[in-house]
Amino acid sequence: MKLQELLDYIEIDDVKGDTNQTIEGIYYNSQKVTPNSLFICIKGFKTDGHLYVEDAIKRGAVAILCEDIVETGKATMIKVKNTRKTMAAIANKFFDFPSKSIDLVGVTGTNGKTSVTYMIKSILEKSGRKTGLIGTIATLVDGEKIDATRTTPESLDLQKLFKKMKNVGIDSCVMEVSSHSLDLERVEEITYKVGVFTNLSPDHLDFHKDLMSYREAKKKLFYKTSLCNVINIDDADGKVIGKEVKKLDVPLLTYGIEEEADYVAKNIKMSFKEVTFDVVGPNFNETITLGIPVKFAIYNALAAIVSCHVLKVPAKEIVEALEEFKGVPGRFEMVKEIEKFSVIVDYAHTPDALENVLKAAKGFAKDKRVITVFGCGGDRDQTKRPVMGQISGELSDLTIITSDNPRTEDPKKILLMVEEGIGKTNGKYEVIEDRREAIKYALKDATEGDIVIIAGKGHEKTQVIGQEVLVFDDEQVAIEIAREEGLI
Repeated sequence: MKLQELLDYIEIDDVKGDTNQTIEGIYYNSQKVTPNSLFICIKGFKTDGHLYVEDAIKRGAVAILCEDIVETGKATMIKVKNTRKTMAAIANKFFDFPSKSIDLVGVTGTNGKTSVTYMIKSILEKSGRKTGLIGTIATLVDGEKIDATRTTPESLDLQKLFKKMKNVGIDSCVMEVSSHSLDLERVEEITYKVGVFTNLSPDHLDFHKDLMSYREAKKKLFYKTSLCNVINIDDADGKVIGKEVKKLDVPLLTYGIEEEADYVAKNIKMSFKEVTFDVVGPNFNETITLGIPVKFAIYNALAAIVSCHVLKVPAKEIVEALEEFKGVPGRFEMVKEIEKFSVIVDYAHTPDALENVLKAAKGFAKDKRVITVFGCGGDRDQTKRPVMGQISGELSDLTIITSDNPRTEDPKKILLMVEEGIGKTNGKYEVIEDRREAIKYALKDATEGDIVIIAGKGHEKTQVIGQEVLVFDDEQVAIEIAREEGLI
């Protein structure tokens, strides 16, 4: 594509050099630059792309998109006000507006995004659609699994993925949309058919200045949809967002259990193995049995039901897909190899998510104990640490506070902040910094019928300590320890 064609699609402040040359690739990482490409200078949190202009030119960049002109005389320089936002527009043009050819569902919220996206994918595939997925665990394109480095990729990478999906005949895609991606304009220039809001609770307050800013970031998704917005009306922030987006031209559909909503779950019956409930909504009246026996799974299912019903998937296929749904790795996942007592691995790393998981476990435990192993990530929001400690202290019979990706923070400092919260309760607890030893303590202490919750990491396969990334899988570690201790 000619450089001038790309420039005609964006607002520019200044251009120096030839704009008639052909651009064969676009990059924001200078190390990936190939001949005859455009290099985009992004000002990030750790470094500034403007520092790598010379490197990009050496590798073959013939044009540079920047916010600050870098005098080189060796490439065409294009100055714009905001390279992040402009990158989204240029990528969309370069890859020929690929999201317009796909029924795209965006899911945002603090908890449940991954489960909802996997449920929607299962339903759409049941109805015969070829469906892609972009999210926290992985990106799935036509049978290919691409490991995720962040919940929502950069705009350039997203548009490249959509183009790849279009080329292999994918007609639908469901993706997690993080608050970071909305604030950092990674999802600009994307055409969403449906936007979904699951819930909001304190998280990422190291990035957003307060909960209101966090909510405002999430809300941006619902101004990017063309068919329908789907919102959990039981959630207090969902009510706030719903009240505003109801004024938009795009229709709003709500779902819930407690409040009056367009789609409501009723007659809920729960056992340790499954939950059965009725869903009543416009042209929808079905009974569903879900093999994930927790209340938050009902909310996730409702979000998926409404989204797919809006996309004209027949009710029968929605019900069949959900009843066949096996769950998501690391989301209330039972470690089936251990039978003497229950061991559940869950990604819960926010106060709300931890509370939901522990309340569900408490409901099943009856006269048995709930033993919780969890920690809080380093270099992240510190305000939630004592809150999560207090929640575990109140809802667990025994808590083992441990490390969970301490990164460059002192692990002991993190543990103390969690301990501060649990100290406000009468909850029994132990502090064991080494996560493997913490899991071992929990399994050795558990007796028949107890429920052991290993929370925080879920599907993650690594533990980040300092600058070192170590292999660590909660489920596999639990199985290894159980074998060593003769539990399996």
